[in-house]
Amino acid sequence: MATPPSDAGAAGSAASVRFGQHPPARRVILHLSDTHLLAGNRPLGGRYDTAANLARTLEAVERTGIHPDAIVFTGDLTDLGESEAYVALKETVEPFATRLGAPVVWVAGNHDERPALRRDLLGLDATEEPVTGVWDLGGLRLIALDTSVPGWHHGDLDEAQLTWLAGILETPAPLGTILAMHHPPLPSHIPFFDILELRDQPRLADALRGSDVRGILAGHLHYSTSGTFAGIPVSVSAATCYTMNLTLPAVEVNGMDAGQSFHLVHVYDDTITHSVVPVVEAPTGDYFSAEWVAQMARLTPEERLEAFSRKPGR
Repeated sequence: MATPPSDAGAAGSAASVRFGQHPPARRVILHLSDTHLLAGNRPLGGRYDTAANLARTLEAVERTGIHPDAIVFTGDLTDLGESEAYVALKETVEPFATRLGAPVVWVAGNHDERPALRRDLLGLDATEEPVTGVWDLGGLRLIALDTSVPGWHHGDLDEAQLTWLAGILETPAPLGTILAMHHPPLPSHIPFFDILELRDQPRLADALRGSDVRGILAGHLHYSTSGTFAGIPVSVSAATCYTMNLTLPAVEVNGMDAGQSFHLVHVYDDTITHSVVPVVEAPTGDYFSAEWVAQMARLTPEERLEAFSRKPGR
């Protein structure tokens, strides 16, 4: 399942003009989650057009002009694990990925069904084997774990998968490792997510201790959040289908057809940033432009500070 891309992707995905003290990102990952497609594009819950919301999200990604080193979908790719839904997802995403020149990493979620996912997205035998993989993104290792539990909605990792993970992590990668999984190893302030959390998290912590894992990408919660697990940063991407309305009291939180977003993950030598990009239609200002950046690029660092940093009259 590993698909090593060319090393040129990272250079093309970062801004070519740098005005600060940090060099460009070494690698860039596009992180999306929870598409929840249904066969025949039936409205999810009778109200959410998941295909249209996914299309809007992918259109927003392309407007950024970014060319990531990988495109990661962290689970709940379909809502009921239907073959037709997986085919529709593949037909939507593959041309998009080709245009961006990036491999797609599919991660299994609790709403997915392993046999159909393996057959219709990955071209593998339709079995209940965990959907896992390792990608070499020009020295940055990306590992996909399968926290889904057949027949259940909570998450877990069996001993075989943890042993497999520990074996891979015995050898460090040049730029470190990022894990992609569906159930985040984080607490949620929303009560019902406690029931559907990743179980036995200390076992995962044991497998990661002392490794080169620099970050964990996850989904499942339908809202963007972040934290740390075993000292490792965890970033959860909100869903493309619908998100949780966090303006309600925690015991009353429900979904809404708003707040969809994706994450841009920039991997630097000494840090990783996770930018939440809302998928919205709203007017924006026109002060900053490619022409403005070109104008700043013609100035010396001191001139740029004088032109843009100094407050008027000071």
